[in-house]
Amino acid sequence: MAKTSTRTAVTPTKRTYDSLEQEVFLNLWRTYDRLKTLEDDVFGRVGLSAQQYNALRLLQSIYPDAMPTLVLGSRLISRAPDMTRLLDRLERRELLNRERKPENRRVVEVRISKKGVTLLDEIHDAVQECHQQQLGHLKKKDLRQLADLLRQARQPHENPSHLSVADE
Repeated sequence: MAKTSTRTAVTPTKRTYDSLEQEVFLNLWRTYDRLKTLEDDVFGRVGLSAQQYNALRLLQSIYPDAMPTLVLGSRLISRAPDMTRLLDRLERRELLNRERKPENRRVVEVRISKKGVTLLDEIHDAVQECHQQQLGHLKKKDLRQLADLLRQARQPHENPSHLSVADE
């Protein structure tokens, strides 16, 4: 005897939130989750995390110069709780180099390597296609407005002396 399904379709109910702020926050969180899945696929193809990619991009922006580790950590889009491990992984892959300055052994400077620059060049088009897939359906005017609103929402919670690339 064949078993019949007793499943019923779930009817969406009216969404209720404790506040408009909660509704916006949950929408931001859900949107981040959906967009992050697309970028994780791109970075995963070359064995990078989004934070590692961000670190390499920041270092590429000042190449061939170096940046102190603490400055790099403060400029990342999202905080890296274990910056040392993040840099260890990139260094093992020869994507960056670390150097202690003789005049101050406590300061470690990091510099993207030629191999790191080459990797970023190789994935540049895929990253651009990812951004297009993530947000290309929006009009330029709407994208500008969204960027401005997100910056305004974030501004009171930023440390002005440690701005990320998104806030410069």
